[in-house]
Amino acid sequence: MAASEKRKPERMTGADAVVRSLEELGTEIVFGLPGGAVLPLYDALFRAEKLRHVLVRHEQGAGHAAEGYAVASGKVGVCIATSGPGATNLVTPIADAYLDSVPMVAITGQVGSPLLGTDAFQEADIRGITMPITKHNVMVTKAEDIPRAIASAFHIASTGRPGPVLVDIPKDVQNAEIEFNWPPKVDLPGYKPNTKPHNRQIAQAAKMISKAERPVLYIGGGVVKANAHKQLAEFVEATGVPVVTTLMALGAFPQSHPLYLGMPGMHGTVPAVGAFQESDLLIAIGARFDDRVTGDTDTFAPHAKIIHADIDPAEVGKIRAVDVPIVGDAKRVLSELTDHFAGKGAEKGAEKGKVKAPSIDPWIARLQDLKERFPRGYEPHTDGTLAPQFVLETLSKVAGPETIYVSGVGQHQMWSAQFIDYEEPRHWINSGGAGTMGFSIPAAMGAKAAMPDAEVWAIDGDGCFQMTNQEITTAALEGFPIKVALINNGNLGMVRQWQTLFYEGNYSHTKLGGEVYVPDFVKLSEALGAVSFRVTSADDVETAIQRAREINDRPVVVEFVVGEDAQVWPMIAAGTSNSDIEYARGMRPFFGEEESAAETPEAINETIASLEQEEN
Repeated sequence: MAASEKRKPERMTGADAVVRSLEELGTEIVFGLPGGAVLPLYDALFRAEKLRHVLVRHEQGAGHAAEGYAVASGKVGVCIATSGPGATNLVTPIADAYLDSVPMVAITGQVGSPLLGTDAFQEADIRGITMPITKHNVMVTKAEDIPRAIASAFHIASTGRPGPVLVDIPKDVQNAEIEFNWPPKVDLPGYKPNTKPHNRQIAQAAKMISKAERPVLYIGGGVVKANAHKQLAEFVEATGVPVVTTLMALGAFPQSHPLYLGMPGMHGTVPAVGAFQESDLLIAIGARFDDRVTGDTDTFAPHAKIIHADIDPAEVGKIRAVDVPIVGDAKRVLSELTDHFAGKGAEKGAEKGKVKAPSIDPWIARLQDLKERFPRGYEPHTDGTLAPQFVLETLSKVAGPETIYVSGVGQHQMWSAQFIDYEEPRHWINSGGAGTMGFSIPAAMGAKAAMPDAEVWAIDGDGCFQMTNQEITTAALEGFPIKVALINNGNLGMVRQWQTLFYEGNYSHTKLGGEVYVPDFVKLSEALGAVSFRVTSADDVETAIQRAREINDRPVVVEFVVGEDAQVWPMIAAGTSNSDIEYARGMRPFFGEEESAAETPEAINETIASLEQEEN
């Protein structure tokens, strides 16, 4: 029977219709926690034949697990919660998915229809609450509308610019009996994402690229969402244009490629930031000119014309005026741009209707010089404490680029972005736009559920870990043997760094631990169902990672106790110019036509000496 053929109607409850709809849409796993208003749905899940349910310990964990599943697999992630506090506990992951364009469907129970608006027990207007942070949301008021509502939710979540969709279903609607018909008719007259870019704008962009002297590709997470990494590689091969990938796009282009410059922005690489500041043409694909990338927008890429391609027309020109706006799917945009080029080294007119690749050898030489003079690195700790950068550098070397790395938020997130090598998309999962602490553990569990044969490492800080570590128990009981690199510096590290740099070292309420291990993360992790051990010496780091990799029947938590004063560099202070990037405290490169006397060894030593004198 063809998928589009109508099947004979079956009699069932609205709750059974939810389960059947999810199964018909190819859903294999859902993450959730039962409660009164969603009990009919859980009764139906008890009878489900194809659908696996994972019982989380907190609804926030369900939402982040659905996100991790979605990003790792490219499919729609599904989470379930009851009404009231169950639904509101999903608000954070829904907001996270909205900002990071993650395809997710949240299904919530609601009080019975007669009780709506009466302040009934565990009633909350979750539709109203999530209106600003969902791509779409709906309350189903008739049970016969359930199949269409679920099918529409999946379609909206996964097409165009992906995002979260919420379906709220009152308890009486779940209990009502209907004739289940599949497939439903999905008619969304107001929703027509434009995936095909306009030919004229593509041609304009190609000509502009061909004439550019200092072009650079600004690649955002939209390229990953569109599965456009192969098309990106083909475009770079045809044009020779260097590549910068944002935090959300790490892995969209191989970091081992000679034309790769790194990550831009607040903690980006000097070559990536320098490329933007000196560029005469910025080719932004699937990126949204986030403030963490641009800094002061008035001084961001001051000499560059802008080509901005995005599937969401609201993003094009939102932050920066655009010379060539392109609305379309990143895969099609890159493919059609590539078709306009004769290829590197081809003579003009060698192929009819094609343009030459830009002649940019001096530009490539300049960027190569920046890469050689400002490689990634860090200062070893002189007090004998373990350097977190060394831990992550070693993890990358031992576990390799085939591993899926899922990060929490803070210093460990930035070190993970800087010191782990990413060669393929969907091997780096993190919370970008919302910056959600507590993301890592449940998201890693979701990624492992999506890719059971992959090695999955959650990289977490001691602050993040204390927010959602209960999902270690879920992972242990449900058979998701994730591995956790817990970077413990005893503080809210990124906040402490800002307090060091901008608040005169006033460490207001950022110290989490004491002189002893509180909590004892090894004992806590073991109590939650994991194998756990502690590392305090650089000599033991590689051995500990290898030991963790050999344990695959339960979660493993490796606590790395690191120095509390380690900081993330390079850094651009919030709201300042990208040209003011410091690659170490008090030291910065110069971009553009400024000649740098400050980059000589003598000048660097003088700067270090003056800083030490100030601190003493």
